[in-house]
Amino acid sequence: MDLVLALLPHSQAALWTFFAVFARIGAVMAVLPAFGDQPVPTRVRLMLAIIFTLIVAPAIALDLDALPTTLLTGFGILGMEALVGLFFGIFLRFFILVLQIAGSIAAQSTSLSQIFGGTAAVDPQPAIGHMLVVAGTALAALSGLHIQAASYMIHSYTLVPFGAGLQRSLVAEVGVAEVGRTFGLGFMLAAPFLIASLIYNVVLGVINRAMPQLMVSFVGAPALTAGGLLLFFLAAPVMLAIWLALFAAFMDMPFGAWP
Repeated sequence: MDLVLALLPHSQAALWTFFAVFARIGAVMAVLPAFGDQPVPTRVRLMLAIIFTLIVAPAIALDLDALPTTLLTGFGILGMEALVGLFFGIFLRFFILVLQIAGSIAAQSTSLSQIFGGTAAVDPQPAIGHMLVVAGTALAALSGLHIQAASYMIHSYTLVPFGAGLQRSLVAEVGVAEVGRTFGLGFMLAAPFLIASLIYNVVLGVINRAMPQLMVSFVGAPALTAGGLLLFFLAAPVMLAIWLALFAAFMDMPFGAWP
């Protein structure tokens, strides 16, 4: 019994380390692409969060504070850590939004926006966007997403130390920058479809002025759809390669040169 009593403080410290790390890692896992998607069963996501906690905890255990003096203080620290985890996780989810935005712009530009596909979200999205999201998620998973995610989680403790919380000015600055970059990347990936749509409409206008009696919209609609599908066949590999490189670069160096 004396030996058990001597180990009791160490067991309490180990449990506190686990729950303190789990609060941040669980929040990141809730919105992490692939692992945190809605089609993944809840029990599987919970087990993945526990596994990532067991991976991250030994790497940052020495940086954790001692046991909290009161229960209220402990819950406050856990709440702050959950907010920090959501802060880091939601920017990874933004990369999925990049593919959805690019797919929506491409579908709207090629008159394919009414063709809906399955989606992991609540609202339906065009089939092009769904194909980009599924392909991008699969490529990220095949490219070692679990290793990159573990490194990203460990690096988050360098950017925001345990118990430090988030500064409002930092959240506003980083949030505005990342939201702007999300829409910029989505527009950039869909640029070939926008250019093709512009050329199509200009040519259609010229033909309409030259031959007013011809119903150019009925003649050009099938060509636009076929051209959009062909352009998607050619541009999708390049779009996904650019997206995957940017996603991996962000996980290696979150928020650029942010100290």
